[in-house]
Amino acid sequence: MSNTNRSGRGKNRRNSAASQGQGNASASRQPSQSSRPSTRQQGKEVRPQGASLSSVRPKGRARESAPIEGLPVSKNEETVIDIIGMNHDGEGVGRANGYTLFVQGALPGETVRVRVMKTKKQYGYAKLLEIVKASPDRVSAPCPIYDQCGGCQIQHMSYAGQLAWKRQLVIDNLQRIGKLNVMVEDAEDTEQGIRVLPTMGMDEPWRYRNKAQVPIGAAEGGLVGGFYAKGSHRIIDMESCLIQHEHNDEVVAKVKEIGSHFGISAYNEETGRGLLRHVVVKKAFRTGEMMLVLVTNGRDIPYKDEWIGSIREAIPYVASICQNVNKKQTNVIFGDETRVLWGRDVIYDYIGDVQFAISARSFYQVNPVQTEVLYGKTVEYAGLSGKETVIDAYCGIGTISLFLAQHADQVYGVEIVPEAIEDARSNAMLNEMRNVKFEVGASEDVIPRWKEQGIEADVIVVDPPRKGCDPRLLETILEMKPERVVYVSCNPSTLARDLRVLEDGGYRTVEVTPVDMFPHTVHVESVAMLVRD
Repeated sequence: MSNTNRSGRGKNRRNSAASQGQGNASASRQPSQSSRPSTRQQGKEVRPQGASLSSVRPKGRARESAPIEGLPVSKNEETVIDIIGMNHDGEGVGRANGYTLFVQGALPGETVRVRVMKTKKQYGYAKLLEIVKASPDRVSAPCPIYDQCGGCQIQHMSYAGQLAWKRQLVIDNLQRIGKLNVMVEDAEDTEQGIRVLPTMGMDEPWRYRNKAQVPIGAAEGGLVGGFYAKGSHRIIDMESCLIQHEHNDEVVAKVKEIGSHFGISAYNEETGRGLLRHVVVKKAFRTGEMMLVLVTNGRDIPYKDEWIGSIREAIPYVASICQNVNKKQTNVIFGDETRVLWGRDVIYDYIGDVQFAISARSFYQVNPVQTEVLYGKTVEYAGLSGKETVIDAYCGIGTISLFLAQHADQVYGVEIVPEAIEDARSNAMLNEMRNVKFEVGASEDVIPRWKEQGIEADVIVVDPPRKGCDPRLLETILEMKPERVVYVSCNPSTLARDLRVLEDGGYRTVEVTPVDMFPHTVHVESVAMLVRD
């Protein structure tokens, strides 16, 4: 148990592994603000059509920085170190004479031989050369190009080890960033701190993704498509992805084959020419329906009718074929215009007993199996009897709101994206739920207005993006004084920061449950239950 006083005010400050060095070293560096899609590919590596070798590298000559004097290691030096933890990027954390080294591919408990590749004042990076003593959690990654693709980060770790590490990652953030006490194992007195339950994992942690977003390029013989190699815009041609539903792989492969047959050109991000930019596939696990979205650099598609006919013949379970037009030279996938080429504009799926309409651009959780687990835990922590009024901040397309509405008297959802609110209202009508009201706007603006109208929340649920809750929303929650707050988080560091604010404002965090929404990646979702002291 941490010695930190629960009631003490904690600062949101960075605690690097260079100065901490315990547990997972999870706060060693700030979380990345961007991430590639969590998918994996198989096949050959290709450059964008027409690109030279130099064009996929940063422009200009990289200047060699002057060596830092006084460090216990130097660049290109080989050394043997013990790995004492793993940071939030999945890199092993070791020490060389007290100096912190991050090692991609190394696991906690291992002894490894490494080559120092880059040094900074407080820490450096090293390349794994040899595993002198392996961790009991080390396994062979089943993906044949695991080392090339950046979609998964910890396939080389046993699934049980992944679940344990993700729980510890949450604990480390609560303690280091939130300055919160976490209950020691098997303690029964909740006053000792927050109970962090074991990570809720999957019985079958493969083939769980219901959506693929695949960039398209060109090579000899036609179209290629997959995902970008680590740190580059080189496309790795995808044949099979072990975390994608098999039908997603099949659809992408058929689209490439049929497009190549009809001579469809691939978009070149450097010249801005070429037609097909991305292939987006969505799979409804419960109903089996599929949607195909062709993202193109222009409205005109050569041999459109023949292409659509061939796709329908080859992939009979596709219920919707759409085109999204994106003419901008940007790495944003979708443009503003979407039109239906064949079939419906939506496909339908269920999470639990709630039906959802999924359009080409609407957000929908990519792991429907674990989404039901996540939302079930959210409802449990809300402690609803059927008489409560609930506010769902950051409600999106209403997924959590509609889950809550099955157990509450009235639910109010607020979301800043107008299109998401349109989807939320449609989903409420689809399920004939009349005890849900949705409004467009920022939560910190809309919720006070609701309070002025006499709406008092018994429970407030928040499900913010990775950056966490807006500070004004946290202030609004403290002013609203609901009996319970349920915090659904996709980022342990901002969860810890925001829980500290709520605790300082009079709430007590009782329990946190990590949920593994993205097996074999470093991402972890969590649900926290807070009650008013």
